Amino acid sequence: MAMGPSRPGRLKRGLATPEFNVALFAFLLNYPWEFLQVPLFAGMPAMTHWDAVRFCTRAALGDVLIALVAYWVVAMVRRRAWIRCPDVPALFGFVAVGVAITIGLEWHATVLQDRWQYGELMPTLPLLGTGLAPLLQWLVLPPPIVWLVRRQMLGERCCDCCPPGERDSV
Repeated sequence: MAMGPSRPGRLKRGLATPEFNVALFAFLLNYPWEFLQVPLFAGMPAMTHWDAVRFCTRAALGDVLIALVAYWVVAMVRRRAWIRCPDVPALFGFVAVGVAITIGLEWHATVLQDRWQYGELMPTLPLLGTGLAPLLQWLVLPPPIVWLVRRQMLGERCCDCCPPGERDSV
């Protein structure tokens, strides 16, 4: 009787996927960012500790979903392994999709659903009204996410995987 792949083998392959690593590093970088922007949201500084932790955890998990969607959009245009050797257009696409989703979600949550409001300290974009901190989050964090995923997936081979013209573009 033929046996399928062992559970440890499947688990190891799952942990080595780009999606798992994007999700992991997106969570690890976005989670502290969510806590740092607490003073910029109305009512957040007055929340009980565990309510704020729960709110920030949900927000960071939402950021993970945004990162995965952004990764998959670029993967549909390029290839699934784009993150192993990212170039400027791929990184730009990853950031642009994240920014577009963030602007849409922030507008939907603050204007249409009234799920949260910005505090007095939150600078907002004219016309859109999107908070600057959530927008900066999607301009600042994607490059380190991509860099960390690449390093995690390739290890010491990190700089040997790309053609010379594409090395260190991220």
